[in-house]
Amino acid sequence: MALRGNLRDFTVTQLLNLINLAHKTGTLVIEAPSDAARVSFRDGKLAYAQIGQEDGRLATILHRANKLTTGQLRAIQTRAAHVSDKELGLLLINAGYMTQDDILTSLQSYFTDVVRRLFTWVEGSFRFENDLMPPEDRITVRLDLENLIIEGARQLREWEQLQDEIPSLDMALKFIERPGTSMQKMNLSVEEWRVVSYINPRNTIRQIAAAAKMSDLEIRRIVYGLLQAGLVEVVRPDGAPVTAERARPQVTVQNREEQKSLVNRLITRIRSI
Repeated sequence: MALRGNLRDFTVTQLLNLINLAHKTGTLVIEAPSDAARVSFRDGKLAYAQIGQEDGRLATILHRANKLTTGQLRAIQTRAAHVSDKELGLLLINAGYMTQDDILTSLQSYFTDVVRRLFTWVEGSFRFENDLMPPEDRITVRLDLENLIIEGARQLREWEQLQDEIPSLDMALKFIERPGTSMQKMNLSVEEWRVVSYINPRNTIRQIAAAAKMSDLEIRRIVYGLLQAGLVEVVRPDGAPVTAERARPQVTVQNREEQKSLVNRLITRIRSI
């Protein structure tokens, strides 16, 4: 099966389905305008995934999964920088720090998270290379694709709806002077509070996403919720629009008194529910 083409013609979910049905072994290489990813398979099952220059080494993945403390991660990076992932895994198991299941579960979670992030990639090229596999020193898994394919189809539908509601991330947000009554039913999450703290006509939604370390899908979900609650409205950003995709945007944070006043008003409003 020769797989090569454009993401405008085939979605990542469709590609996963083809690989699953054909029981393919090899690596799907995806090159988007601002990033790239490699997802490897063995007999149609997910084996490994890597996105861009993100640190996908075992120690970092275990730290993200709260299996290693920050101190333990730094110690490994300092004292065992040249130890391969397979060697490190054996050392951790033999030392009693964790089990083989802990390691495999953490890797599976990370690899599936990488694939989930690819579901919203709609521009770029792809190719499937039968002879390309993960580096020998990396630990691979064997994970069925069926649940990921179902999740990908659902997420794609959600993505399309959110794109219709919020076509451009280069617009800004502004608090409505008199929020709608639906705000009284709100219970803001930690992520929503983080976004709220950056809302300012000078900050684009894209800048807020970068500052809050959120994906396009995540920021659209939260902004859509705030719009539906009648708390904010979409406006043109103050000053020149941001056009540079790759430059890390600089976010303008409200002055302390203004921000404190805004947060206090929101807290008071929610507590009065």
